[in-house]
Amino acid sequence: MLRFRYAAKSHPGLLRGNNEDAGYAGAYLLLVADGVGGAAAGEIASASTAYVTSTVSMISEGDPMAVLAQAIDFAHQHLRDGVRMDPLRDGMSTTLTAVLGDGERFALAHIGDSRGYLWRQGSLHRITRDHTLVQMMLDSGQLRSEDVATFPYRSVIARSVTHEEPPEPDLCLLDLQPGDRLLLASDGLTDLVDDELLCSTVTDHDLESGVQALVELALAAGGRDNITCIIGEVEAGDLINPRGIMVGAAADPHNLIDGAAVHIDHRAPQRTARLQTLLESAG
Repeated sequence: MLRFRYAAKSHPGLLRGNNEDAGYAGAYLLLVADGVGGAAAGEIASASTAYVTSTVSMISEGDPMAVLAQAIDFAHQHLRDGVRMDPLRDGMSTTLTAVLGDGERFALAHIGDSRGYLWRQGSLHRITRDHTLVQMMLDSGQLRSEDVATFPYRSVIARSVTHEEPPEPDLCLLDLQPGDRLLLASDGLTDLVDDELLCSTVTDHDLESGVQALVELALAAGGRDNITCIIGEVEAGDLINPRGIMVGAAADPHNLIDGAAVHIDHRAPQRTARLQTLLESAG
């Protein structure tokens, strides 16, 4: 069976007083969620979306792509509930970039401008496309790449997980193999550190020192936004507990809309049972 070894790091940066980024890393799920800047309760949106996605992924049946779609839909409904509970949260939203495996297959869900990269044999390739006004204008030829840095609306997000419109994520299967590494990161890293330096850092470090080095690079470049990065390396191995670690806003339970919104029995999670069934059938 295939799973992840992983490391995760989140930092508020040098200019912001709070951290609206959230991340989760586990043996079968990696994700980054970035509360949309300037919107109400960004840390509530990102932390709650990370919580919902990680929990739904552990208890839901189905192929990884369908499970991620279900989790994002649930997160949307969850944010709607959060605004009903507190109208001051009106407008909250978050990006989400997540990779989920079931021991055999891996799926990617992406919405917003957090990014996912695949590192294989020394080369790094981006596997997501930004859902931003800038990307739309680049695609249409209305904006030149050399003008992006000075474009006044470069931070405008075209798609996100929100309480308003149902989200429209990009969903696809990934062909991963042992030794591959995935890098998921918020724009607090990718806006300041170019792809060439990302690649050399992922190549030259182990997982823990790699995420630390990436955060330090973003801080050295100004650290003007929250910074979150996760590196997961695909490995073959026996079934292990799917529970992982939360970082950033997701590590603070006060940021959750409702910590009991998704019910799970951690003593015998359904997803672990399903993974066990797959393991037995493969044997």
